[in-house]
Amino acid sequence: MRFDDVRSSPVGPRRSTELGGDEALALLGSVSLGRIVFTRHALPTVRPVNHVLDGGDIVIRTHEGAALTSRTHEAGAPGVVVAYEADLIDPGTHLGWSVVVTGYARLVTDPVELARYQAVLRPWVERTMDYAVRIVPDLITGIRLTEAHPSERSKPSESSAKV
Repeated sequence: MRFDDVRSSPVGPRRSTELGGDEALALLGSVSLGRIVFTRHALPTVRPVNHVLDGGDIVIRTHEGAALTSRTHEAGAPGVVVAYEADLIDPGTHLGWSVVVTGYARLVTDPVELARYQAVLRPWVERTMDYAVRIVPDLITGIRLTEAHPSERSKPSESSAKV
């Protein structure tokens, strides 16, 4: 959105509540779109991808020549450090949630597992996606954005009080 297009929104104050790891993963599993963050040429790179949650791990599909495929193929144990973010925030009300998972990404090499992911995880782009990457969470954080109660609206937020 351009600055010229910004309109005053009648949305009131919001409260940010931290989510527990189990609730955050459950919310992440309830949507199919997320963003993977990894390094490419020592700089952060972000790609929108679809995913499935499998036993607490996040699985995405990639293709030959993709930067993430190359990075995970070259990496030894434990894998490549990545962040994965998914959210569901209403653009009108600004209510919803956001979850960030940080962990290690590795290529799925087991042919049976790979075939299973190819069957359940359909790519959104017309491209051959012969690879799958599993992200094993190490750190799971999340927030829920809710309306602030009238009694909370006059109080300074925790984050502004700490500045």
